[in-house]
Amino acid sequence: MEEKGKKLRVLVTRPKEDSAALQQELRKRGIEVLLDPMLVIQRMEDAAIDLEGAQGLLFTSSNGIRAFEKLSAERGLPAWCVGDETARTARAADFTDVRSAAGDVDALANDVIAHSQPVNGRMVHIAGSVSAGDLAGALRAAGFSVDRIPLYEAVPATLLGEDTKNAFRQGLLGAVLFFSPRTAATFVSLAKAAGLDDACRTVDAYCLSAGVAQRVGDLPWRRIVIAAEPTRAALLAALDQG
Repeated sequence: MEEKGKKLRVLVTRPKEDSAALQQELRKRGIEVLLDPMLVIQRMEDAAIDLEGAQGLLFTSSNGIRAFEKLSAERGLPAWCVGDETARTARAADFTDVRSAAGDVDALANDVIAHSQPVNGRMVHIAGSVSAGDLAGALRAAGFSVDRIPLYEAVPATLLGEDTKNAFRQGLLGAVLFFSPRTAATFVSLAKAAGLDDACRTVDAYCLSAGVAQRVGDLPWRRIVIAAEPTRAALLAALDQG
């Protein structure tokens, strides 16, 4: 993909652990990638996992799966995943029963409610220290027992990388990709602190959802583009359309 005869350069703000497949997809498209994670994943290595009486595991990110597989050998319980990317990570970790809601936290709750029963046992949500949405609340309202076990912490970056700041100031970026409200909010805060407000006027913000888009709205982007659905494929399709 080119813009005015130049190769498009895109900033990826996802955690390093989550960005490998995305970077590969972008490079296949001839896009130059700049990586500057807005969140750093730190696992809680001494966390205890009690699965007695559990009928299933709830995963709202691939980071939850990566943290879980380091601490537990359990792979037989159904792994209810928020979306296809998380489901792919679960299959790669050798879970034998993987189910994808192909959406967001609300879609995951609806999927569990539609295809499971509270009497079959409790649900265990493997999560980070901070989670978007209220998965447990939605399931409890439907009669499920839910235990949330934090296994990792997503620590916000405190500064933008020098390469990122230079790319903005020199007009070298065409777009920034945002996958979560927290990542977006962290970027906005750091960009304002670095005095990059005006530099955003020539850059497009591509957002996974309307919720993410709300968090980037405090900067004067050239455009804010929202994916047709909250998936990596849909966000890349939006980028392809230009």
